[in-house]
Amino acid sequence: MEKTEKRKKKIKKESFMQGVIALLFSQVLIKLLGLIYRLYLTNKPGFGDEGNAIYSAGYFIYMLLLTISSTGVPNAISRLVAERTALGDRKGAQRIFKIALATFATLGGIGSLLLIIGAKAIATTLVQIPEAEYTLVALAPSVFFVSIASVLTGYFNGKQRMRAGAIDNTIEQIAKTIFTIGIVEFVAAAFMQNTLLMAVGATVSSTFSTAIGCLYLIAYYRMYKKENAKEFELMEKQENYEKESVLKVIKRILSVSIPITLSSLMSSINKNIDSITVVRNLKTFMSEAEAKIQYGILVGKVDILIGLPLSFNIAFQIALVPAIAAALVKKDYDTINKRVSFSMLITMLIGFPCTIGMIVFASPILELLFSNGTTGVLLLQISALTIFFTVLVQTMNGVLQGIGKVMVPTKAFAVGVLAKFIFNMIFIRIPMFGINAAAAGSVLCHVIIFTIEFIVIKKAIGFKFEFKKYILKPMLATIGMAIVSYGIYALMNIFLASIIPSKIITIIALLIAVVTYAIFVLLLKVISSEEMLMIPYGNKINKFVAKFAK
Repeated sequence: MEKTEKRKKKIKKESFMQGVIALLFSQVLIKLLGLIYRLYLTNKPGFGDEGNAIYSAGYFIYMLLLTISSTGVPNAISRLVAERTALGDRKGAQRIFKIALATFATLGGIGSLLLIIGAKAIATTLVQIPEAEYTLVALAPSVFFVSIASVLTGYFNGKQRMRAGAIDNTIEQIAKTIFTIGIVEFVAAAFMQNTLLMAVGATVSSTFSTAIGCLYLIAYYRMYKKENAKEFELMEKQENYEKESVLKVIKRILSVSIPITLSSLMSSINKNIDSITVVRNLKTFMSEAEAKIQYGILVGKVDILIGLPLSFNIAFQIALVPAIAAALVKKDYDTINKRVSFSMLITMLIGFPCTIGMIVFASPILELLFSNGTTGVLLLQISALTIFFTVLVQTMNGVLQGIGKVMVPTKAFAVGVLAKFIFNMIFIRIPMFGINAAAAGSVLCHVIIFTIEFIVIKKAIGFKFEFKKYILKPMLATIGMAIVSYGIYALMNIFLASIIPSKIITIIALLIAVVTYAIFVLLLKVISSEEMLMIPYGNKINKFVAKFAK
């Protein structure tokens, strides 16, 4: 009996971490590919910061409408499907999926139509970048495709098949990168590097890629159903479940998805606050053309770099929701606490080095990636402070959604976003602050959100915050990494600059930073031997560390 229980726990552990690893690699690849095409656009003659302003203004509004139709859906569906599956009600889980698919496909279609109709008004009145109208129209069909894909992704996450969503996202991003470069190159050659048409071409690629991703998930579902034909046959014959009306199922889905969507909506509004406030406030003391360029630097350079570290952590938010929901319905509080504790620790280990690294190497990183200009060093350094709090908020959102406190992130984001809006409106128009105030406003926003959510989680599950484990040791490892890597960077620039290009020196220093940080984490024993076993190949790492310690 004891062996059986241990085997079950092992399977649970592997299922959770395999899902995290699949999502992790997928998100990292997605961010890297995203960086490639955004770098391409930023450095493309005729596109640059002005093209980024047109592209991003339309894209952020599109993301806002997309959030309403689909962003909260995957986590809501995954949670409900995981709960039903954990209780053995597979037929009930399948019914939730079917009703959700019909509901959100309809909402997605309406969202696409609304975006097409309102594109001109949004571009001219709200964003004050009239050219964004065309990018909004080009992106509109994506709302429909992503709405369908989000339900399918949530279903597979709830079934602990997170690879489906991971592969879908990867395929979509590969297609987007290829289409973006191909279409923009064609438009640039055919229309004399027209900035507006290149921006529209870049957004059309997003629509093509989301359609491809949606088709992949539909094909995957058919394959999954065929492979599990016997399970589906037994499911149809299942009698021990309470058949709920369609309206009641929709209400259950919406009761979970709406609060999650509102939370995501607040996050999306956070970025739209910049699109609404930056240009209009900068225009009070500089020309409109210069204001657009400043905004382009923020969204086309800084926001892209700040978003990269978040990909290393988003996997925990996605994986935690169904894992905690399934454990909660069985009242397995020990599993919940272990999942939360481990996820928070890894989040800290991601947040600290990414924040400090981005601050210390801000100038070299900009010089490495953006050949057509390295402006925005201070802007990047200020924005880097958001990384630490944002990754923690990501993980805590997964915890709160998993334990059913879905309104907490919404309320926390509402307070943080309001603070950012007020901050932006007051300080951006002051010349000595300017665009840097937008970055500082984002820091303030995420500090507020983190504080509110942390207090709630601590009370809800009795999360024990150990200063030495979660703050002191990760910070010491980060400081050691920064001193060693930047010291080597400085020495190489003094003695080897004549023979090694500066960009190569930067790459070497960043690689040294990664290795050094890993060594310090192991030496300081930030992750316990028991926690190490939760990581794939953790047993081998433990043995290696034991030999190294000798």
